[in-house]
This record gives sequence, C-alpha cells and structure tokens, in this order.
Amino acid sequence: MIKRLISLLFLAWVLGFAWFALLPPMPAPPQKTDAIVVLTGGPGRIDRALELLEDGQAKRVLISGVAREVKPKELAAEYKRPLALFDCCVALGFDAEDTRSNATEVASWVARRGYRTVRLVTTDWHMRRAHYEIGRAVGKDVTIVPDAVRSEPSFSTLFREYHKYLAGLVGGLLGL
Repeated sequence: MIKRLISLLFLAWVLGFAWFALLPPMPAPPQKTDAIVVLTGGPGRIDRALELLEDGQAKRVLISGVAREVKPKELAAEYKRPLALFDCCVALGFDAEDTRSNATEVASWVARRGYRTVRLVTTDWHMRRAHYEIGRAVGKDVTIVPDAVRSEPSFSTLFREYHKYLAGLVGGLLGL
C-alpha cells in the first residue's frame, strides 16, 4: 500500500512538472484592465508593462519590488520613456523582496485604489506562482489577467520554480 502511494505521488509529481515545464503561460491578448502590475526581476517585464500602458490597456502601472534607491527619472531614461509617463501613470513599489511580499504590496495598492481588474506581467516560468500568490492576497473580488513574458528558462530554473510553486500551494492549503 505504501509503495503504491509513493508511486502515485511520484507519478503526479512527474506529470505536474511536465505540465509546468512544457506548457508555460502565454502573453495575454489585448484586454483593458483597471491597472497593470509588473514584478521586477526578469528581462522584458517592465518593457511589456510600459508598452501595454502606452497602448491604453490600463491607466496605471505598479512596478513591484523596486530597489529603494531607484528614482522614476532613472527608470524613464533606462526604458527610453518620457518622465511624464512615470509622473502620471507609474507607481513604484519599494516594499517587496520576493513573490510573497510582491503579493502583499500589490494587494495593498489594488485595495487602496478600488481596482477590480489587474493585468499581471511577469516571466512565463514565474507566472503560475505569482498569479497564485497575488490571487490569494487580493481575494476573489479582483480579476487577474496573467500576461506572461516569454523566456527560455534553464532546467534548473524550472525545477526550482516548480518546487516553489508546489510549496506555495501546500502552504495555501495549510493556511500558511
């Protein structure tokens, strides 16, 4: 009986990892939302969020997980955008250091503004965990539109992220 249970759990783990690695989340089609949230930490993420903002897909962007010393003027120069865009429409979140604290920062920002729809921009390999954590934090009244930035993650990145995702799911089931 124990061997069968272990075999079943192993099979579930293998199939889950295959799903996670071979079928990554995709970029979202055009769809207006109240706001866009982008998590720092990977190439193309902030560019994607700013493109969506400029295309009118939302009126505000939160960049979550920004280093405290970063200023809007520096980001505007780095991403070749007018400072006026940052002054009017981009908020910088300085409190997050990991995905779980991103979720807390995003939930607070969304609640203060009464947003009901948020487009989440992060890398494809990170999207499932980020979506899950932020979804838990904002609650069921907020719709999250996942918008993955395509990448070519290494096996080790996928392996680590899959286990972080599983740990988050288990933690959520246990109320942690």
